[in-house]
Amino acid sequence: MLRRIIKIDEEKCSGCGLCANACHEGAIGIVDGKANLLREDYCDGLGDCLPACPTGAITFEEREACAYNEAAVKAAKQRKSADVLPCGCPGTAARAICREETGEENAKVPSRLSQWPVQIKLAGVNAPYFNGADLLVAADCTAYAYGSFHNDFIRGRITLIGCPKLDMVDYTEKLTQIIAGNDIHSVTVVRMEVPCCGGIENAVKQAIRESGKSIPCSVVTVSTDGRIVE
Repeated sequence: MLRRIIKIDEEKCSGCGLCANACHEGAIGIVDGKANLLREDYCDGLGDCLPACPTGAITFEEREACAYNEAAVKAAKQRKSADVLPCGCPGTAARAICREETGEENAKVPSRLSQWPVQIKLAGVNAPYFNGADLLVAADCTAYAYGSFHNDFIRGRITLIGCPKLDMVDYTEKLTQIIAGNDIHSVTVVRMEVPCCGGIENAVKQAIRESGKSIPCSVVTVSTDGRIVE
């Protein structure tokens, strides 16, 4: 049938996942770091996702598409309701993490941070510590989820942190300025396994491309219970 349905421009999409959170029907998901319309029959054509997109990647189009299947949407919501909060984002799913006591709680672990500020939004693009740096770009939650974050990731690197979901910004432009204007030797991205963290990974990769430089970039994903996801 011919009806109004959303259209996603992958070139503009930052992969932040805000549209997926705003879609109450669960029609949108993040695939390979980009928003995708996963189920045409889940899209009601009302466009709750449009104002949530910070890059203007979502528009309406009128084309042949499956009819909106309200019954299927309700069934899908019921299946998810036991594990995920009503917003539909797996990053907000409530869970308790049980850990064994090790007796090492009072051990002092020195900070490995070598510069300030650390927020992407606050860092100066020409700060002297960027020259010759191995750069760490990390999602805010990673340092709380992964116990050895300072020793395994911050040590020996210049650290920048951010959250594309909470900051509601695309970091690409700022990171491009930092990478293009300084002698960055390598970039390590540490992100959580939740979809919205794809925004920080995509911003770094796009920034390297736009800088015109060939810089080694590695991505490490941390699970919500603090494991490195292989």
